[in-house]
Amino acid sequence: MTGLLKEFRDFALKGNLIEMGVALVLALAFKSLIGSFVDALLMPIVGVIFGEPTFDGLTFTINNSIFFYGSFITVLIEFVLIAVAVFFFVVKPYNEIMERRASGDADEDAPPEPEELTLLRQIAANTADD
Repeated sequence: MTGLLKEFRDFALKGNLIEMGVALVLALAFKSLIGSFVDALLMPIVGVIFGEPTFDGLTFTINNSIFFYGSFITVLIEFVLIAVAVFFFVVKPYNEIMERRASGDADEDAPPEPEELTLLRQIAANTADD
């Protein structure tokens, strides 16, 4: 029984599992942030353009069944706006940072290498030559 508990503890406390948990929590917080951005700032712009911030009131009826197609349109617009917000505020800046790193511009901003490290590299190179 103690072997099983030890195995479970090792699994539960693995670095990858902890990192995934932290990533999930951050993703949920980010979802709330982007959702609030869309609801509070972008959907009112939709309201200015179309007269209402949501289309939830749009329906049609067939044989006493009410179809709320306006709710679908609202969710579709929110999805597109979320995709636009993520693209311009996350993907685009991330890609630019990665391009700078790839071109070597990011190395200029890096702090200079400590002198001790340079000396150790020189010593290692000299001993390798001997």
